[in-house]
Amino acid sequence: MRVRDPEISVIIPALNEADNIGWVLSRIPAWVGEVVLVDGLSVDQTELIARQLRPDVVVVHQRRPGKGSALRAGFAAARGNYVVMLDADGSTDPAEMRLFIDALRDGADFVKGSRYLPGGGSADFTHLRSAGNRALAHLANLLFGSRFTDLCYGYCAFRRCHLEALLLTATGFEIETELALNAVIAGLEIREVPSFELRRRAGVSNLRAYRDGRRVLSMMLAARRARRGRAQTVTAAMHLLPLQVSLAHSDDRRANGSGRRRGERRRPSDVDATYTGPERRRVDRRRRSGYPALVYMVIDA
Repeated sequence: MRVRDPEISVIIPALNEADNIGWVLSRIPAWVGEVVLVDGLSVDQTELIARQLRPDVVVVHQRRPGKGSALRAGFAAARGNYVVMLDADGSTDPAEMRLFIDALRDGADFVKGSRYLPGGGSADFTHLRSAGNRALAHLANLLFGSRFTDLCYGYCAFRRCHLEALLLTATGFEIETELALNAVIAGLEIREVPSFELRRRAGVSNLRAYRDGRRVLSMMLAARRARRGRAQTVTAAMHLLPLQVSLAHSDDRRANGSGRRRGERRRPSDVDATYTGPERRRVDRRRRSGYPALVYMVIDA
C-alpha cells in the first residue's frame, strides 16, 4: 500500500548539532508530516538523538560540504507539498512555522522570514551583520525590482512544485539569497512574514560575515547576468513569430470595419481577382512554390 505524501516537509541541515537538535525537533508542530534531517557526516550524536526523539525522521547523509549542498539534498528527498527550512542550531524557532504555512495556503508561492518587519528581530545581530544585510537587500531590490526587507535569512518556505523553477546551484550560505532572487526571476508570488532570530543554543556558528557576504554578492551579480541572458534568448526567439492567418479571418475583420492591423500585409480577396500588383504577385509565387503565405508579427521587446 502506498503511503500518502505529507502536506508539509521540514528540512534541517545539521553538522555536529547534538546539543541543539533535540530542542529544535521538540518544538516542531504535530501537524508537520515529514522531517528530513540532512546530516553532513557529523562526528557527534546528532543523528542518534534525532532518531530517538523522532523515529519517523528521514535522514539524508550529505557528503558534499556546505549549507547549500545540504539543503538541495533535503529538497530532493522531500515529499510534501510545502517545504520549510529550519536551522539545526535553534536560531529559527519552529513555533513560527504557522505564519509561513498560512501564507502558502493563502496563495503565496515563496515565503521569507524577515527580522525587520514589525514583530521580527534578532538576538544575534552584530552591527556588521545587520548593516551588511541591509546593504545587500537594498542592492538586490535595485537590481531585481524586488522589495525585500531581509535578504540573508534562512527561514523560508515554498511550494515544492516550484523547485525546478528555482534553479538552485549554490553550495554555501548564499543559497538563502539564491532562493529569494530566483523566486523573483521565476515570477513567483513572494511574501515576507515577521520572524525573530534566536541565539545559537550551543556551539560555534560556521557563518563568517565577510566571507559569506562576498559569496552572496558574487551570486547576486551572477544571477543578474543569467537573467539578462535568458531575456535576450527569449527576445531573439520571439523576434519573428510566424502566425498563420486564414483568409476568412481577414475578410471578417475587414467586413467589421476594423481594417488591417499595423504591419499586416494586404491580402487579395475573391472580388479583387484582377489585382496584379506586387503584393498579388508575391502571394502567387508562394502558392506556386508550395509555401504557405505567412504573416510575421514583429515583437518589440
